Amino acid sequence: MSVLSERLVRYEELIPCRNAFIDTRSPGSDQKENFTIIGPGVAENPDQHIHIAIPHGFNIGGARQPPGCLNSQHSHLTEEVFVVSQGSWHFSTGVDGSDAVVRLEEGDIISIPMDLFRGFENVGEGSGYLYAVLGQDDPGRVLWAPQVFDMASDYGLVLLENGGLVDTTLGQQIPDGVAPMPKTSAEQIAQHRVIDDKTLEQCVVRVSDFSFSNDTALTKGTDVLEAPLIGPASLDEKLGETKLNWSHGFCVRALKFKAGSFIAGHKRQEEEVVFVQEGSIKMHINGEALILGKGDTFTTPIGATRSFAQHGDDTALVYVTRRGDTAKAPEF
Repeated sequence: MSVLSERLVRYEELIPCRNAFIDTRSPGSDQKENFTIIGPGVAENPDQHIHIAIPHGFNIGGARQPPGCLNSQHSHLTEEVFVVSQGSWHFSTGVDGSDAVVRLEEGDIISIPMDLFRGFENVGEGSGYLYAVLGQDDPGRVLWAPQVFDMASDYGLVLLENGGLVDTTLGQQIPDGVAPMPKTSAEQIAQHRVIDDKTLEQCVVRVSDFSFSNDTALTKGTDVLEAPLIGPASLDEKLGETKLNWSHGFCVRALKFKAGSFIAGHKRQEEEVVFVQEGSIKMHINGEALILGKGDTFTTPIGATRSFAQHGDDTALVYVTRRGDTAKAPEF
C-alpha cells in the first residue's frame, strides 16, 4: 500500500456512523451520518470509524443528512468550522434554536464560536454534506441542550459522564461505577451567548465574497488564486484577514485553479489538509501523482515536496487547512 493512500480519504469511501450521538433516534435527527476523517472527533459511540488517526492539532469530520434532517442543539469546547460541500443548510443558535438562523449554500463557510448553542439542518432538496474542522487534537465532548436528553431517554439512549453512550434497546446497561451524564443545567445554559441574525451572519464568509489574489507567497507568478478564510492576517503568506479572524488553532485558505493553472513544487513544515470543493486537481507528492475529486480529503506529509495542478475540464476550488493561526510561507 502506498504511504500516500494512508493519508487519502475519498468521498465515496467514507465510512459513516449512524448512531454516533445521543440524538441518533430523535425524530428529525435519526437519519444523519457522521464521519470522523482525521482525529477522534466528538462522537459518543466507541465504534465510530476513524479514517486517519495521525494528530494534526485539529480534527476533520463530516456530516451527511437527507432533506429535513436536523442535528440537535449543542455546543463545543473548541472552535467548530463548517464548509457547505453539498446542499443548502440552516444553522441556528440558542438552546432551543430560536435565537438566530442563517442559510448557507455550497462553498460558504461558517465558524461558530464556542460559547453558542448551535444546530444545523439540511433545507435543500437532496442529500447534503458538511465538511467540518474542530480545534485541537482532543476536541472534548459535546454539551447538549436539555431537551435532547429528554428525547434520547424516550428512545432508550443514555449518555454517560465518561462520554460513552448506552443503548438500552439493545440490552446494554449502565456500567458499575459510571453515572449518567446530568442534564444540562440552567447555570450551564446561562454561560452561553445569545445573538441575533445579524451577529450570526458575521460568522459566515460566503463563497461569492472570497478575497482572491494571485499575489500571495504561494500563488505569485501563477494563474492560481488564493483567499484567506479562517485566521488573522499572515505576513509570511502575504494574506490579509477575514472577519473570521479570531484564534482557532488552525487556519483555512481557498485555492481556485482555472484550466491549465498550477503551483510548482514546494514544502511546508506544518500539517496541511486538502479538501476539494469543486472540480479536480492533480498533486505530486515527492514525485508520486495523486488525483483528487470533489469531496476527497488528503493530508500532506510534513516536509514533503508537493505541487498542485488543475485537472479535467472544470475550474477547481480547494480548501486547505493548516496547523496554527498563521502558516509559514511555502519553501520553493
